[in-house]
Amino acid sequence: MDRRSFMLGTAAGALLISAKGLAFAQEAEGTAPDLNNFPRNETVIVHNPEGVIRNPSWFNIWVNGGGGWSNGLHQLTMDTLWFIDPDAGIPEKSENAIYYSLAEGPWEYNADFTEMTVKLRQGILWSDGVEFTADDVVYTVQKQMETPGLTWSGAFSTQVAEVTAPDKYTVHFKLQAPNSRFHGTFCVRWNGAWIMPKHVFEKVEDILSFDYNPPLSLGPYTLHSSDPNGTWYVWEKRADWDKTTMGLVGEPKPKYVIYRNNISTDNRLIEMRNGNLDMIHDLSPEGTFSITKDDPQVQGWFPGFPYAHPDPTLPMMIFNHQNPKFQDKRVRWALALMLDAKAMSMASYRGAATLSAISIPPTGTHPRDYHAPLQDYLINYEIDTGTRKVKPYDPTIGLQIAEMVRPQFGDQVPTDETAIRNSFGYGWWKQDLEAAGELLTAAGFTKNGNQWMMPDGQPFAFSVMVPQEGVIGRLGVIVAQLWAQAGVQATAEIATDSWDRQGAGNYECNIAWAVETWGGHPDISFFLDSYHSEFVADVGAIQPGRNWMRWKDERLDAIIEKVRAVDFNDPKSLEYGHEFVKLHLDEMPNIPIMSYNVFSIQSNRYWTGWPNADKPYANPVTNWANAKYIFTQITPVS
Repeated sequence: MDRRSFMLGTAAGALLISAKGLAFAQEAEGTAPDLNNFPRNETVIVHNPEGVIRNPSWFNIWVNGGGGWSNGLHQLTMDTLWFIDPDAGIPEKSENAIYYSLAEGPWEYNADFTEMTVKLRQGILWSDGVEFTADDVVYTVQKQMETPGLTWSGAFSTQVAEVTAPDKYTVHFKLQAPNSRFHGTFCVRWNGAWIMPKHVFEKVEDILSFDYNPPLSLGPYTLHSSDPNGTWYVWEKRADWDKTTMGLVGEPKPKYVIYRNNISTDNRLIEMRNGNLDMIHDLSPEGTFSITKDDPQVQGWFPGFPYAHPDPTLPMMIFNHQNPKFQDKRVRWALALMLDAKAMSMASYRGAATLSAISIPPTGTHPRDYHAPLQDYLINYEIDTGTRKVKPYDPTIGLQIAEMVRPQFGDQVPTDETAIRNSFGYGWWKQDLEAAGELLTAAGFTKNGNQWMMPDGQPFAFSVMVPQEGVIGRLGVIVAQLWAQAGVQATAEIATDSWDRQGAGNYECNIAWAVETWGGHPDISFFLDSYHSEFVADVGAIQPGRNWMRWKDERLDAIIEKVRAVDFNDPKSLEYGHEFVKLHLDEMPNIPIMSYNVFSIQSNRYWTGWPNADKPYANPVTNWANAKYIFTQITPVS
């Protein structure tokens, strides 16, 4: 699951603006801190989507000790070898959305991908003045390998045979098996394998109980102060910020960055209207429509409707392939053709959805690399229903939804066809109940009144796990309703433990995502490698990776193995990605529906220069580690 929750907790104490700057209001459960010296032209206030942080003073990010992850810790103090932005990246500072961070250039593999060499940057300092070197990288990997319970212990212990430092600025890895994507462990998307300061941790007797408070920083900020109740964290720019990898990108403009969490959806709106938040991680569609209408200084990703940023994740209907009900692809395709894309868009995102008929999120560079090039293939794609051949794809669905919302949002809805496709999606499947019925009939199903019966004579019935609330919950409910209307006894089951049950295979159908991509780079190994049949768990066992549907196919394995055998930037990687998309279409192992659109918004009252669809230099959400690049591009209004 992407590291954001569908439900957030109650509101924290409000920030107050005074002539002197910022002050925090007195909170019922704690003492107000003395924070009166934070002028707005030096301070950015960021929404952290985490709810209650159980252990606010825990900063050991390499151990799950109940501390915060999105409170500025990994965004502002951590660093690793490479960053890959989910969007385009700062053009003059990145290459194909890849930033060479602690590494001075790209990964270097030997011919068979069994060894990887990394050249490190020189002159990078920890916040205590100690130089970062290859010893820190070697220590990080070795310590994780030998210490079960550390975050990256499994990844390193199963992949690394040996790690050494031939010199002060070179790291050499010998791998247990060929792996052309091993570098991905050190590539930050949302997060990555952060480097540990050897000179600190080698003196710690029990790393698993070490709180690492205050944290040493390899990034451009250090901890200034924090709420003992864990509702806010203040970070201050290092005087020697240019001795971090930010020196290669630009100076972060804010002197202070304040991360605030445990803020209810309603209070996020109030706090931004009052000038107490500059960036909001996520709102409801309705909240976004309200604040963008009332406050011209507030912006979303798109300049108008649908406002939201398409996240590099893809909500889909996930079937359990170890359940006999879903093992025939004709059944899965029939269920897809029972759905109404317009109804799903309106019920979930109120029309502000970015649809995707293929198993690639319509975000970052993916519309350019996948969606647009495959349009002709989709338009001409045929399904044999057993009675006839049909072309199920409708390339006008996005245009139709744009027209549906235009009466309400007027000129906020784009009119340019390309802009509409980027905002609403390139197309989706036609609702075709006749073709769906022909597919079920060919699969041995029969109709009893309005009820479809399985080949064994039992009603075709199953539950759909949905989250308790939010757009994904709405989406799951409307899907179950559409299936029920078409004669399938599908019922929405609210499940607070759906991710745990999905991982254990204890479900029939679930609304979630089994695809997460880099976004800014066309390679899809981020999720695809985990689809290999070697990782599929037995019935009842925990399923690793993202192949929650437990899909097995020799053709799928062959594609994955071809991807493993070429370099990350090899054009063949994209070619194999297209092969995967076409195989997925044929088999429909799950039903991709739409991007997980995040209603991230920013205020231009005090700071301007935020990323957006016209300037897609960064993913706009506030809890991704790529947020630090945003702080180099924004400027104070006065």
